Parts: sequence; C-alpha cells; structure tokens
Amino acid sequence: MTAKRILVTGAAGFIGSNIAAALSDRGDDVIVCDWLEEGEKWKNLAKHVITDFVDPDELEWWMEDKGEGLDAIIHMGAISATTETDGDLILNRNFRPTKFLWDWCTAHKVPFIYASSAATYGNGEGGFTDHQDSEALAKLQPLNLYGWSKHSFDKFVARTLETQGPTPPQWAGLKFFNVYGPNEYHKEGMKSVIAQAYPKVAAGDPVTLFKSHNPIYEDGGQLRDFVYVKDCVKVILWLLDNTQASGLFNIGTGEARSFKDLALATFKAAGVDPNINYIDTPVSIRDKYQYFTQADMSKLRAAGFGGNFYSLEDGIADYVSEYLSKEDPYL
Repeated sequence: MTAKRILVTGAAGFIGSNIAAALSDRGDDVIVCDWLEEGEKWKNLAKHVITDFVDPDELEWWMEDKGEGLDAIIHMGAISATTETDGDLILNRNFRPTKFLWDWCTAHKVPFIYASSAATYGNGEGGFTDHQDSEALAKLQPLNLYGWSKHSFDKFVARTLETQGPTPPQWAGLKFFNVYGPNEYHKEGMKSVIAQAYPKVAAGDPVTLFKSHNPIYEDGGQLRDFVYVKDCVKVILWLLDNTQASGLFNIGTGEARSFKDLALATFKAAGVDPNINYIDTPVSIRDKYQYFTQADMSKLRAAGFGGNFYSLEDGIADYVSEYLSKEDPYL
C-alpha cells in the first residue's frame, strides 16, 4: 500500500494519539497538530514516527504553506470536557477550526474526517440513530457546551448537503460514544471509569460508582455504549481506505452495558474480588445525567464496514493486561 501523508489534529490526545500510532505503524507520514503542554502527553506519541509537528495557533499558515500534497485530514482536536462553560473558548477551539479545515479540504479536494460526539444526542429522548438531515438534527438537544459545539457543526454540514453546497470529496463525522483505552491518562477527571478504577482495584481498594436517582435503574445500572479505542481506530482506517463512504456515523458497539458490568470486568481482568461502593451523583450534574446510551450502528454497517468490535469484557481485559498493569502503559 502506498504511504499517505495525513494531518492529525489533536494527535497528542487520547483518540488522536491512537490514530497517529496506527497510521505511523502502517507506514504513513503523520503530521501532528496539537499542544503538548506540561506533563506527559508527549508519551502518547513517543513510540511512533512523526513526520512533522504543527502548533495549532499556526495551523492556517501551515496549511497554506505546506498543506499541498496531503492525502487526508483527521480532525480530533477540540476541547472535549463536558464541564467547560466558556462559550467563546469552545467556539474558537471546536467549531471555527473544524469549519476552516472543512473549507480547506473542499477547496483542495482532500478527504476530511472529523470528531463529532454522542453528546449531541442530549438526554437520548430522540434516540441514538445517526441521521444527518436537518430535520432530524433539529430534534436533538445537547446538554452541554461541548455537545452543542459538535452538534452545531453537524447541522452546518447538513445544511450544506441540502443546499447542494461544496463538500470535500469524502467526509465523515464520527459520533464517538464512551471511548476507553490506552493513552487517556492525561485526561484526569475525564478519563474513563476503567482508567480511574484500575489503580484502586490493583491496590485492593473499593471502586466507587454513582447511585441511581432514577427508579428504572439500580445503583450502578446506568447504561452506556462503551467502545474500545482500538475499534475507533479500526473504523477510521477503514474510512481512509474506502473513500466512497461519507456521512455522519455513530462509533460505538451497539450494545449498552452498565457501569457495574464495567467495574466487575475490571476486577476480573485484575484477578481481584469485586468491591464496589455507591455514592450520590453530584447535584451539579444530576439533572444532566444520562442513564442510557446505545449507538445504532446500522448506518456504518450499511456503508460497508464489516469489522468486529471488542466486547466490554474483552476490551477491558486487553486494556488491563497490555497497558494499565504495565510499568509503561502507553501505546
């Protein structure tokens, strides 16, 4: 396979670094656009060959000066914290750079893959089907600024399609559900429950989960579509190799599992007897708390993706045995 020259924004982050690693490992030229900042984010990239680094503040200049010859842009860069409250910051980091890259890819006829989010579905009352028409998208009500910023761009794309406006030759917006896996360690309180729970499990301490404040669900019975980051990467590589596939796509497993299931799988992977405590969900997030998410994966399957996804137990077993339990947990 001929090597491709690919720009990955947010490539020092969680999902982005997993994408960059997979591309580098298969021989592609990877250009990283991200801030490393203080701390250990650099370790997310340390084991792989990177062709060039671009400061996000200099991205527009770099694109005009050195963007010629790119085979694809994978845009993962964003503020992903669902607790962020600065609307101007969210627009400047999430919406506007995505719009710039969309326009650039359109003008230069370069495939464009960008991160949307399952946060666009809000409380889930409208379901979790990845419709991409304006009428369907208008029914969704994100619960936070992060989800709103992603939803706003999805709606811009829908309007562009319906007015027959110009688009990149291939485009894909990916609605990631609850992603877990290696290289999320810098995310602190936004890490997956698995990454937060494992040190406690390994130390013999109890794992803490939220109580349910909804009579339909038992404590720890709140359901999420947990998807292993390696499966997310598998879909993106498939999209790069199947440029006929465009659209807004869910990225999950299609199977909702409980936080209790997740905790039990983590204990099992570590070879430790279960020990779970339950605490009240903080009042500050209680009215925005989702009790159920489950990706409808039929659209991606209809587009031709035939890969299998890790089960929750198999994904956690791989994460624990190959990364979390190692002295060096990085991919």
